[in-house]
Amino acid sequence: MSDGTEAGRSSTARASAAALWAPLARLIERERRVGLWALRHGRAAQFAYEFVRFGIKQGWACLFGGLMLGLLFATHLWYPKDALLARYDFLTLGAVAIQAAMLAFRLETLDEAKIILVFHLTGTAMEVFKTSAGSWTYPEPSVLRIAGVPLFSGFMYAAVGSYLARVWRLFDFEFTRHPPLWAVSLLALAVYVNFFWHHYGPDARPLLFAAAALLFGRTWVYYRVWRRHRSMPLLLGLSFVATFIWFAENIGTFSRVWTYPHQKGAWTLVPVTKLGAWFLLMLISYVLAALVQGVRQHDADAVTERVSGLQLATQETGET
Repeated sequence: MSDGTEAGRSSTARASAAALWAPLARLIERERRVGLWALRHGRAAQFAYEFVRFGIKQGWACLFGGLMLGLLFATHLWYPKDALLARYDFLTLGAVAIQAAMLAFRLETLDEAKIILVFHLTGTAMEVFKTSAGSWTYPEPSVLRIAGVPLFSGFMYAAVGSYLARVWRLFDFEFTRHPPLWAVSLLALAVYVNFFWHHYGPDARPLLFAAAALLFGRTWVYYRVWRRHRSMPLLLGLSFVATFIWFAENIGTFSRVWTYPHQKGAWTLVPVTKLGAWFLLMLISYVLAALVQGVRQHDADAVTERVSGLQLATQETGET
């Protein structure tokens, strides 16, 4: 094996997010060999490998939110109604346990935990206001609550922050024509204020959507699944995430964790119009992630160099 190939291996290990977790770190070299095998077996093998790799990375990014949704659904089906510990309190303790385990096993970095904490606090504050305004309710009793809002609710907002923070790192985000952070921070602040203000005055959401389109309309996000960065308009990517959050919200209301006024008699789908609210709320989480992770400019020359290095390593090794 040449020195250049060894250097490529070392670089791969350092760049891999799996290196943050010891059980996965042992698989980095094996995963690299699978990638080299795919490179030698044509486009179909490469497409299949990258597709699977994309799914695994997305699953890892969704880990906190997925576990929370699993808890909501499982307790809806099987949690004893006469249990001494209220279901909502069990969900709060379960969410704390998941968060602690992810930090203890280094499935989450401290920077990501900061984003999650801030989004948890801002989400809880909004929950207290929104439930008092009758936007939705938490119908079950609990001890661990603030002003009628069970404490686990903040973790549902934190799940969005967790996803964006983790997907940013796992997919090595880079951008072109990204607006200044001060501008998107002001937009996020305006979005948060409007969630309260529109109960008393004109709803500014049309203006906020227009501002988001103006700021991000020319922005492209570059995400690296495997060898090279793929790209898409940032607004399209954020819309995809908002859609999946809407699906998750339907699971949450189906499990009767919280209900909207139109769902009191029988469960029905959350209105599609909520997609807009989730898109705006997600902008707050996006800005928090951007402030912590930093916005890196896409460098096409660096991408070409990385791909060329991997192709060289493929030619130099005969491993399968």
